[in-house]
Formats: sequence, structure tokens, C-alpha cells
Amino acid sequence: MADRDRSLTIIGIAMVWGLCLMALIYTLGHISGAHFNPAVSIAFAAVGRLRLIYVPMYVVSQLLGSTLACLTLKVLFNHQADMLPTLTRFSTPVTDFEAFLWEFIITFILMFTINGVATDDRSSKELAGVAIGVTLLFNVIIAGPITGASMNPARSIGPAIVANEYEKLWIFIASPILGALTATVVYSLLRQPKQERQDIESESPKSIIYNNVYSHSIV
Repeated sequence: MADRDRSLTIIGIAMVWGLCLMALIYTLGHISGAHFNPAVSIAFAAVGRLRLIYVPMYVVSQLLGSTLACLTLKVLFNHQADMLPTLTRFSTPVTDFEAFLWEFIITFILMFTINGVATDDRSSKELAGVAIGVTLLFNVIIAGPITGASMNPARSIGPAIVANEYEKLWIFIASPILGALTATVVYSLLRQPKQERQDIESESPKSIIYNNVYSHSIV
């Protein structure tokens, strides 16, 4: 929306995305794990790194946050005729399959990074926000002009609701979820079995939120 009034270019847009995400991870990671992405929450739950009971709470919050953010933008940019810039869309010559594959790949890269820097005890947690933010930044630079670089169902659903435009939305829901699931499964195979057992054995009812949420801070 801002790019319409003052050209930011794809580099500027990507920097805003990456730096905002980085700041939010460090701001909310110790509170909720900084789960801003349903695909991430679902992927962690699928491999047992987040209790299933928490998934609906996270997903509803993520979708509500996305929708309210877009409604806020609609008010702030009320001089613009429509909300189309907020939508994740692609056009000819990009096909549905190509868009699906692009979103799958960039979400896989993002989720693989999240697993590596935020959930593995061998990594430096202090740099997790930087690594994830930079990964998002580069994904947006590369795929943004092609598909909008969603990587996040909530990021696409909120604008679609506010703009009342749902064409091809299924791609931006299914592809990120599958990409995140695949990345998490692949990284789980690379983790040390001993570490996995220690993670499970060390969990107590009081620490389950901390171990499965904050220590896996993400997008």
C-alpha cells in the first residue's frame, strides 16, 4: 500500500518484512514463541513439538491479527481505491502449479531455517531472529515479484477477507502448510536422536509451553 504512494521497490518491501519479523520475534518470543504463521504452528504440532491443544488458539489469533491489520491499513490508506496491493497474487505467465511450487520452496527454506536456528540445541538461539528475518527478506526479494511470497496462510487470508477477493487463495493456504510440514519432517531426520529423547524426557507439565513454544520461536 505504501509503495503506491512512495516507491519502495522490492528491496525496500523485503527489508520491511524481514526487519519487522525480526523485531517481533525478539519482542514476543519469550511470551508466546512468536508464532505468526499457521503453517509453522501446524508443522510443529504434526511432529510433536507443539501440543495439538494449542494449535486452534494460535491459528485463530494469527488469522484475527492478519484481518485486523488489513482493516487498519484500509483506514490508513483510505485515499487508495482498493486493497489489491495487500493480496498475494500471481498472473500470467505464472501457472497454478508454478505458483504452488514457488510457495512450497520458499516456505520450505523458511521453515528449515526456523527448525535449525530456533529448535535445535546445537544452534545459537540469540541469532535466531536475525537468521529468520534475513531468510524471509531474501525469499521476498526472489519470489515476491512472482507470487507475492506469502509463506503464511494468515498473511494471505486476512487481506482476502478485507478485499473480498478469494481467487487462487487455496494455493497460498495449501502450499505453505505442505512446505512447512516437509521442512520440519526433513529437519527432524537430521536432529540427533539422543537430543530428541532428552527433549521429551525433560518436559514437565509446567514447562511444556516454554519447551514447545518459546524455544521454537518462529514466524
